[in-house]
Formats: sequence, structure tokens, C-alpha cells
Amino acid sequence: MNFVILETVQTTMKQEQEKEQSSLLHEKLKEYFGFSSFKGNQEAVIRNVLAGRDTFVLMPTGGGKSLCYQLPALLMEGVAIVISPLIALMKNQVDSMRTFSAESGIAHFLNSSLNKTAVQQVRSDVLAGKTKLLYFAPESLTKEDNVAFLRKIKISFYAIDEAHCISEWGHDFRPEYRRIRPIINEIGPAPLIALTATATPKVQMDIQKNLGMTDASVFKSSFNRPNLYYEIRPKHNVDHDIIRFIKQNEGKSGIIYCLSRKKVEELTELLLANGIKARAYHAGMDASTRAANQDDFLMERVDVIVATIAFGMGIDKPDVRYVIHYDMPKSLEGYYQETGRAGRDGGEGYCLAFYSYKDIQKLEKFMQGKPIAEQEIGKLLLLETVSYAESSMCRRKTLLHYFGEEYTEENCGNCDNCRNPKPKVDAKAELKMALEALRDIGDKFKSDYLINVLLGKNTALIKSYGHNKSKWFSAGADHDARFWGAVVRQALILGLVDKNIENYGLISINRKGENYIAMPFPVTVTLDHDYDAEEKEIEAVAPMGKGGAADEELFAMLKDLRKKVAKKHGLPPFVIFQDPSLEDMSVQYPITLEEMQNITGVGVGKARKFGEEFVKLIKAYVEEKEIIRPQDMIVKSVGNKSGNKIFIIQSIDRKMDFEDIARAKDLDFDELLTEIEGIVNSGTKLDISYYIREFMDEDKADDIYLYFKEDAESDSLDVAIKELGPDYTEEEIRLVRIKFICEQGN
Repeated sequence: MNFVILETVQTTMKQEQEKEQSSLLHEKLKEYFGFSSFKGNQEAVIRNVLAGRDTFVLMPTGGGKSLCYQLPALLMEGVAIVISPLIALMKNQVDSMRTFSAESGIAHFLNSSLNKTAVQQVRSDVLAGKTKLLYFAPESLTKEDNVAFLRKIKISFYAIDEAHCISEWGHDFRPEYRRIRPIINEIGPAPLIALTATATPKVQMDIQKNLGMTDASVFKSSFNRPNLYYEIRPKHNVDHDIIRFIKQNEGKSGIIYCLSRKKVEELTELLLANGIKARAYHAGMDASTRAANQDDFLMERVDVIVATIAFGMGIDKPDVRYVIHYDMPKSLEGYYQETGRAGRDGGEGYCLAFYSYKDIQKLEKFMQGKPIAEQEIGKLLLLETVSYAESSMCRRKTLLHYFGEEYTEENCGNCDNCRNPKPKVDAKAELKMALEALRDIGDKFKSDYLINVLLGKNTALIKSYGHNKSKWFSAGADHDARFWGAVVRQALILGLVDKNIENYGLISINRKGENYIAMPFPVTVTLDHDYDAEEKEIEAVAPMGKGGAADEELFAMLKDLRKKVAKKHGLPPFVIFQDPSLEDMSVQYPITLEEMQNITGVGVGKARKFGEEFVKLIKAYVEEKEIIRPQDMIVKSVGNKSGNKIFIIQSIDRKMDFEDIARAKDLDFDELLTEIEGIVNSGTKLDISYYIREFMDEDKADDIYLYFKEDAESDSLDVAIKELGPDYTEEEIRLVRIKFICEQGN
């Protein structure tokens, strides 16, 4: 019995300790970073690091990976050593950390960009105990004098960022990452935290094995980025499409990725000629030009960066609104990593890629001459990319499956295949025909030769092999070359056909293909939509969603001020305040530094450091426009109906999201609708069309409107619900009824 009591006491004590630690962590999160709650797995990861255990973190871009080592570094004794692949990325993070602290020595980096005096200053700050985070590139970490210096200091833990660079199966393999573990052993043991935004199960295993952390606690967040819209377009008139897209999204930040440096230069020139503020970025440029172009993008002097994949890992810009792939990347991991640079703040993010199978063939050609093992890996990675680009399945489902995550929804509603399903055709008979023809002609030919045989093209090569007399010659003339190309690629994707690595591009049927001929199963191929960029208005703007700020005028003014403050401090604008913070300011209207501390993403440090000018601007704006702020309403008139009324009318005039209005007045959605109905029924005219367009399908709204206009004998909600039937929700009917009363009655 005593044992049971003891166990209960121990459990209670443990729960109390955990509660206490959680409370402290939330307090420090608010104090240092200005956030009131953790995202996803962040708190669990931080607790694991604080407990001194090895930690492996898989978290998508925008999930808040850096906080997982930044917060524990500030709380633990000693210095956290952060190993990161790019100098620009380190500088970015160090600048960001310094905005959260009064002590400028809180974070430093040691790399080849520093002169002797700067290195001395860094070491002096570290030895004086001022520094909590010290960033290294893996190459710098291996230098003897750095190893000797690190042996003298207490290391709280090692953080290996972008850990996928360790794996040959990763999209960005770097041999120097393989040397991290031996160097750590030489410096001295401390817990490890490895972090990456992209890793298939195979890459994850490779990382853990190489770092000697197979027993680490693994924290895997969902790879799903619901705010990103994925679209693949056929590569027909790509320059025209890109210019049109950018013009439709004027003033928004975007990145365009090209595979070659030459294409980067050409496209940048074309964009500039079309009045688009763009800069180029690739490894062939001199370092100062590259850095200047990156700064122009970060400081919002230009809208677009055209780059090779060298660009992106070095930036932490949260408000990139679109990522365009001029060419398909070499792997799905690369694609996911690069698209992940859009919408890191949780706002809109449009991921558009242009696909042509010819580009894939070019990439395959580049692999020739590389070791066979490397070619094999490259071929398999490319196959996954082709499968993704040509699939008619939900893009999100395909991507998440690749990373070992199941997505159970049939329709994500935020990719091209879900919004505009492409026509699919049954190709079971044609696939069997192609495999039989391939078996007969043998393994000395590429896919285009097989297609020409099926189409009945009497080329000199086909004549020389006598295949113009084959029974398969023109057997597939009912379809065109694009259709047969899709069929052959489907055979490759399904693993029914092998592609010879040593003799580039030659294809042959394998055992799985023979089994398919014997027992064919249903297979569909996707046909492209008819595509004419001149005729078809590309719906580039629609998926980008609504702007998000409540008071658009104030939001624009705050962005301008942020740019000025950033310029004064020599920092990128988002380091001052991120977009979600400005949006919250344009809802809450903080006019004191105390109120500013309650804005999302603004802690005590940031409020004191940058808040003064913003508070001043907001106060002047509120007075000039005679705005009744949410805080004023709550303080002066809790439950004051007339106060609610004024606030709701003003908010709807500013086209504010209903959920934001409800939150500001501490109402649920039903209570808000009741308030609006009261306002409208007393004769005030409101225009809520903007919200109805976001909230519901246009046809449904028209049906309900027509019912009230032509069929309804009264405005009774119960009767309307009964008459309209189960396809229409109560909220939808109430919203359209409000619109109807305003337009017809007020």
C-alpha cells in the first residue's frame, strides 16, 4: 500500500515539475521572441534538448526549426554550437537573434568572412560569457585553431542545421558534413540536435547513422504546408506565362528557379525589359554582386530574384509569396525545399512549376560520366519527379507520401489537380501494346524510337532495322506522340520498364513488365488541359487568398514605416516586425508600448527596440480616422451594444474577415451574425458581399438569394432551412439573408 502511495506522490510531483517548466518556457518564449504559444512540436523538442538528450527534428520550412535550438541555448549554461551550411544564413540568424536581446554579443558566427579583429572580438565575447549561440560552417569547424578554442569553453549542445546535407540520398549532399561527427568527438561530447526540413525515411536513417545518434528522440512534424498552392503547367510559352503571372501579383516577393546560370541571366534581362524589378543570383557571379542582389531582395528594393538552387538556404524571408520553377528540379526533395520558401509566415504561397519531359532527358544526359552508383540514385530521384509532375492525383498527397506521411483527404482543395482535375483516360490496352512492342524490337532503342514505331513513322533508322515491317508498326496510330510518351513514362514510373544507365536512355522490358502483359491491371494516364495562354486568363491571383490585414490602409503605412526603420538599422524589414505582427497591429491598433507587447510576435525587447515609431504612427492614424479600437471597446463598455455596433460597422466597411471581428469582440460566429442582423434590421445598409464570396460557393449564394427574392413568404430562418434542404447550412442562409435585406430593404 505504501508503495502505491509513494508512486502516486512521485507522479504528482513529476506533473507539477512539468507544469512549472512549461509555464517557465512560455514566459521565456514571450519575453525573448514575443510569441504567446509554441508551434507544433516546438515545446516537446525544447524540453528534450533541455533534458540533455540527443534530438532529431524533422520540421517543414516555416515550422519554426530555429527556435528549437535558439530558446534552449538562451536558457542553458554554456554556448550552443550551431553548424550551418551558408554564411548568409548565419548572418541572417545572428542579426535576427540580436533584435531580441539588448546584448549584441548574444549570437556570433565564426567563418571566412571575418577579419582577425572581428574573430578576436567574437572569441572575447564567448570567453566573457556574453554569447549563447555560436554559428560555424562545417569547413570552419574543422580548423585546428577553432577546435583548440572550443575545447576551452563549456558547450551546452551542438545543433546541426540543414542536416540532410549529410546524406548522399538528400537533395543537397555536402561531403564536409560527413566530417562533423569526428570533429565533435575531438572537441568534446555534448548533446546533439539535428534539424532538417526535408528527409525521406532513407535520408533520416542516413543522417542519424552518420552523426552517431541512432538512439535520439525523433520529433517529426507534418510535412503538410496547407497555405501553399501547388501547380504544374506544361512548358509551352513559359516566358509569357511568367511575366503575366508576376504582373498579376505586382508588389509581392517571389523567387524564380532555373537550372542553368545562362537561363538565370536571360530571364532576369527579360523581366527588367518588361518593367519588373528583378535581380539575378547564381554561383558564377562574384560574391559582392551576389550579396548585393540578395540584400536588394531582402530589403524589398526589388520584388523578384531569379536564381539557381544556390539561392534560398541563405535567406529567412517569411513573406515570399510565390516560387516559380522555370525547370523541374532534380528531385522531389529539392522541389519541396525550394517551394517551402514561399509563405513561411503562414500567409499566401503560390508554387508554380513548368514541366517538359525534354528537361528531364537533359538532366539524365548530365549524369553521364558520373559513377554508376551516383547515376542510379539520380535516376530514381528523377523518376519520382516525373511521377509527381505527370500524376493526376492530389499534389499534396503525392508529396507527403514521398516523405513517408499519409494524407487521408481525397481532395486538398489547394492544388491544381484538386481544383481543376485533368481529364484521365484508361490506357490499360495501350500500355500492354507498348510493352509487347518493346519486347519484340529489343533493348537497343530509346523511348522515342518505340513511339515512332507505334505511330508508323517511316524514318531511315526504323527502315534500317526493318521495323517498318513489324506487326507493331503504326499499331498505335490512333493516338498522338504526346499520348504514347505519357504511356511509356507510366511504364517507367510503375517499374515495368528499365532504363539503361551505361548506354544513356535505352529502355528494355523487365520481369514486372512481362507479368503485366500476362495479367494487365487498370492504368490511367493524364491528358494536359488544352492550353492557350493568349486565350486563357491564368487564374494566378485567385488561389493566393485574401490579404489578411484588417485595415489595409494602415497595413500599407506600417509596411512603409517598417522599410524606413529597417533601412535606418541596416536590417531586412521582416527582422523588425513580420507581416503577421503588422496585420495584428492593423486589427488591434496598439497606441502604447504596453499594448504593443501583446501583439503577436512582439516581445518586450522588440517593443522597446522598435515599437516607439509604430505606436506613434498608429496613434495619429486612430485619432485622424476617429477609429474605435477593440481595446477601447473592451475597457470602456464591456457588453455595450452600441459600442459593438460601431466597431462591427467600421470593420465591415474595411472588409475585415468576420472571424477577426468576432475575435476582437470576444463573440462566437453565431453571436456575431446576431449582432449584424440587429444592425441590418434597424435599417443600416452593410455590404458583406466580400465575405460571402470567400465563405461560400457562388451558385449556392445565388440559389438562396433567389429563394428570398421569389419564393419566401417571410424572412423565417426555420422555413428557409426546411425549403432549401440539407445542402445549405444555417450560416450560409443567414449570411445571404443579411445581404438580401440590405440590398432589397435598406
